Amino acid sequence: MTHEEITAKLRERLGADAFTTSEFRDNRRLHVGPERLYAVLEYLKGDCGFDLLAELGGADYLHYPGAKDRYGVWYILVNTATNRRLFVKTFANDPDPTLPSVYSLWRGADWMEREVYDMYGVVFEGHPDLRRILWPDEADNYPLRKDYPLRGRGERHNFPALTRAEG
Repeated sequence: MTHEEITAKLRERLGADAFTTSEFRDNRRLHVGPERLYAVLEYLKGDCGFDLLAELGGADYLHYPGAKDRYGVWYILVNTATNRRLFVKTFANDPDPTLPSVYSLWRGADWMEREVYDMYGVVFEGHPDLRRILWPDEADNYPLRKDYPLRGRGERHNFPALTRAEG
């Protein structure tokens, strides 16, 4: 199935205004609102064969020229039978950036969603174990947000020291 066929079927199923498309350096992209994200990803996996979530990442677009939304989250999907790739991008905003979890579609989303949560504060509703993996549990901030100070907020002095077990 070509990208054009995939987008046509998606529009037929979810409506003409369910998403927009773009292309950059041979990367096909779908831009989807958070309210339709799960339905689009579920369709792409189940009916279009995108069986691998290769990457899930995020970015903070605070003060980015022309940006209407604060946090961008992208999903890079691969159909392993055809080696076709598709980028799906969505956005979340303050004060409570929230997106649906795709853990139920791809188990590999587990740690990727946790990393985006840990670094940007985007909450993935329905995730079975959404907790920090890189930043200490005691931290109440998100270090990859653009408004986070370059030198930190002085939180390093109270981080628990990690020691290695002897043996």
